[in-house]
Amino acid sequence: MRIGLVVDSGCDLPKSFIDEYGLLVLPVSIRLGDQVIVDDRDPQRTRQFYATEVAEKAHDAESVPFTMEQIKALFLERVVLDFDYALVQTVPKSRSPIFANATEASHAILREYKPIRKRAGVEGPFALRVTDSQTLFAGQGALAAETVRLIESGMKITEIRQSVEVLASQATGYAVVPDIYYLHKRAKKRGDKSVSWAGAILGNALDIKPVLCARQDETFPVAKMRGFDAGVEAIFRHAVRCIERGLTAPVICISYAGDESRIRQMPGFDKLAAAARDNDVALLLSTMGLTGAVNIGPGALSLGMIVDDPTFLD
Repeated sequence: MRIGLVVDSGCDLPKSFIDEYGLLVLPVSIRLGDQVIVDDRDPQRTRQFYATEVAEKAHDAESVPFTMEQIKALFLERVVLDFDYALVQTVPKSRSPIFANATEASHAILREYKPIRKRAGVEGPFALRVTDSQTLFAGQGALAAETVRLIESGMKITEIRQSVEVLASQATGYAVVPDIYYLHKRAKKRGDKSVSWAGAILGNALDIKPVLCARQDETFPVAKMRGFDAGVEAIFRHAVRCIERGLTAPVICISYAGDESRIRQMPGFDKLAAAARDNDVALLLSTMGLTGAVNIGPGALSLGMIVDDPTFLD
């Protein structure tokens, strides 16, 4: 059975990893005024975004995910011919309509795929499964990377499906936000009053950087650090402790909303890299997708892993 993995562009993984394992990416368009930028995890387009003044206006951007019809068309054109079973993993349903659109599209796809496969000479049935990743950015990347490992291991699809459901409930993404005032502006645009103007101004004045956690379809602060570097070091230190306690899956993803080469220069990275190497944990570094940058700001860092206990200990 040919098993394929489909993710949306909010899933932070290296382009080389995506290409090597043949992952299909559902693009998300970023609308900024009259300009529309397609986020399909193209490295050149992403670097151009971060290198221009467009990134400074990201708080006013609007995400436009694939519609049900677009997902249906993509699957009937490519996926039903390339694979016998497709695993689809999306950003949490509370954050985007992608999960709902993909679920709705799946019903139409299963009704219409047979004549398409028959004309192409592809034998056998086709099936797919849509899963809510329940986490964000690098957390979604960690779930996808572990799913790829399970597929490559030769595990049966029924066992993979069952494993992914459990893994999704444990997939955890952390993020250090460089500008709390940016979060306030994004929240205000959505009508969310959880980040007050006064709190944002005070936080920036005191150089307070929130550390956020996205897990089980909830996003919440787990720490407040004085300075961005301190926040990054705290996340890396936490990841080392999780490695030492034992990860559910041997992979950690890290993404940065800017030049990804900076990740290796950040405080605490060397210790994390050493711990990963000593414990056979894969470390996947990538540029954060535009969807992530729009939501938590250019310059943000995200770290994702799959852990039974997400308690943040600093």
